[in-house]
Amino acid sequence: MDTGTTAARLVAHLTEIGPVAVAFSGGVDSALVLAAAARALGPDAVLAVTADSASLAAVELAAAVEFTGRLGVRHLTPGTSEPDNPAYAANGRDRCYFCKSTVLATITAVARDHGLTSVATGVNADDAHDPFRPGIRAGDEIGVRTPLRDLGMTKADVRAVSRHWALSTWDKPAMPCLASRVRYGVAITPSRLARVERAEAAVRAWLSHTDTPTRDLRVRDLGDIARVELDPELVGRPEIAPALTGIVRAEGFERVELAVFRSGALNHEPTR
Repeated sequence: MDTGTTAARLVAHLTEIGPVAVAFSGGVDSALVLAAAARALGPDAVLAVTADSASLAAVELAAAVEFTGRLGVRHLTPGTSEPDNPAYAANGRDRCYFCKSTVLATITAVARDHGLTSVATGVNADDAHDPFRPGIRAGDEIGVRTPLRDLGMTKADVRAVSRHWALSTWDKPAMPCLASRVRYGVAITPSRLARVERAEAAVRAWLSHTDTPTRDLRVRDLGDIARVELDPELVGRPEIAPALTGIVRAEGFERVELAVFRSGALNHEPTR
């Protein structure tokens, strides 16, 4: 199926759903759902809702605000307090379930307050087959809509349609929540999430200042140790390790190690 046809099917599907609130994280998937809804229904029939929590980096919230502004849709940013839930704070492998339960319940309530009965997320067909996505179950239990998954759209499809529509997010790297940077079993606290956010922002700033381009970057919190994951060609460069070690230690980590970026790296560690 060509990209134009895929795009048309998505718009038609959002037309069938009708006025909708989109759980908008600012990532490529939810951005496409939001853009499709605006095309299908008109901006006035669409509400973007971004949960403003300790696990959302400030730079991501700012990008979400800018994107919704360009689309001309209403955008609300209700606060959520996932770390107040002991099951979430314990940071077990089901953490994402408790996170999404809180976030989607909040977004659903906001939607209803604005007269909307449908809530859609950016879950795609690849996500549905990912064994490390317990948050999808939370969405299914609440009854949110998943137009990308319903149409069998993969991440590649999402990027292709986003590019077809000239969305600024079409090639945006994956940027999961800050809690995903914390090793399972290490308690999630607002201060720990803030430390990860500061460290990652400082690393990005240094790389930008030194004209060192990078696509994928994570600062992972392993407890007292931070692991900075970078594009493969950067890890072995002699000036990188000492500079980034100093930068990250300044944010409160005792030790720092460098590694090649691996998506979802903490999911593949053995249970401790």
